[in-house]
Amino acid sequence: MDSSSANVDIKKKQQQEAPTPQNTPIFSAPISRPAATVEDDMETIQTPGTSLLGNNAQLMSMLQGRLGNLVGAPSNYLSTLGPDVRRRVKGLKSLQNKHSVLEADFQKEILALEKKYLALYTPLYEKRAEFISGKTEPTEAEVEDGVSEDEEEEDEDEDDEDKDIEKVEGIPEFWLTALKSHPHFADIITEKDEEALKHLVDIRMSYFDKPGFRLDFEFSPNEFFTNTILTKTYFYQDEPGYGGDFVYDHAEGTKIDWKEGKDMSVTIETKKQRHKGTNKTRVVKKAVPAETFFSFFTPPVAPEDEDDEEEMDEDLDEKLEADYGLGEELKDSIIPRAVDWFTGKALQYQDQGDQYDDDFEYDDEEGSDDDDEDDDDEDDDNELPAKDEKAPECKQQ
Repeated sequence: MDSSSANVDIKKKQQQEAPTPQNTPIFSAPISRPAATVEDDMETIQTPGTSLLGNNAQLMSMLQGRLGNLVGAPSNYLSTLGPDVRRRVKGLKSLQNKHSVLEADFQKEILALEKKYLALYTPLYEKRAEFISGKTEPTEAEVEDGVSEDEEEEDEDEDDEDKDIEKVEGIPEFWLTALKSHPHFADIITEKDEEALKHLVDIRMSYFDKPGFRLDFEFSPNEFFTNTILTKTYFYQDEPGYGGDFVYDHAEGTKIDWKEGKDMSVTIETKKQRHKGTNKTRVVKKAVPAETFFSFFTPPVAPEDEDDEEEMDEDLDEKLEADYGLGEELKDSIIPRAVDWFTGKALQYQDQGDQYDDDFEYDDEEGSDDDDEDDDDEDDDNELPAKDEKAPECKQQ
């Protein structure tokens, strides 16, 4: 298996922690707005000395540096308090330490509960795989239980048409259809990938003793690779993070044994080269990385050195976060509700959630317009804000 990193917290720079193994939304992150720079603040100061600062680059640079060091610095308020108050604050810290221990226990119990219910879900998942492959057929009672009121009328109309349809085994392309219904997986599945994913017969997940989980993709024999099962494993750090949450550490994926000429992770570019002296030509073939779903099994690699980690570019950071998010979606949504993704029912609930979020999204452009209006009216000191005027709402995540 290929390791993507070693003991690296991909959220270290942002001081965030990965979602816990319980159900959590994908790609959630707090809203961040750019901090006002010194230049922004200086523009609002209309004093005779302003032009002097603007003409003195060295003085301006020094001022920026000193003000920048104050950003995020702790308040000195605590040092101004008396000894009795500071003693009580230490008591609060003691309570917080005990609270943190309970939070860590809470997360461990959640993980234990998830393991317990996965064992209860497993027989259902196994029977689902048998229905999909055609190994067994659902009973009449199971079919009746799976029919909703909306489907009853449609089934009656389709009874006559079903007589003329050729019998097929199981449910063809079940997992391919389910994955393509999910917006994030639809973005990374190419037309070439679809041919291979038609052979995907099951996706399973499992926990192990250490914090983390494993995803198994089972394939029927195919023309693309020899592997029967492709595995992706996500590891958490041994020690919980702030608040007791498990912190994502790294991922490992199976090396795919591609058959000759079937490697979807590369594109072969052919180019002719002419020798300047002999005027002879030769054909040069070069393998160029290609976009494919199967890159999922080759996780992005985070730098192992702390200095390199600090300089990790934003693009790599986003790839690491996206890779972890895809694993969480498979674990928490696609595997438990595969039939809803296959039928498209799951999209209805996702669309409702997206619509709810949009209603509370803060519009920066509108805020800028309001600021311009305030600037126009700043000379009118006696004007009061309208009664119905409200502060812009911020989307909480």
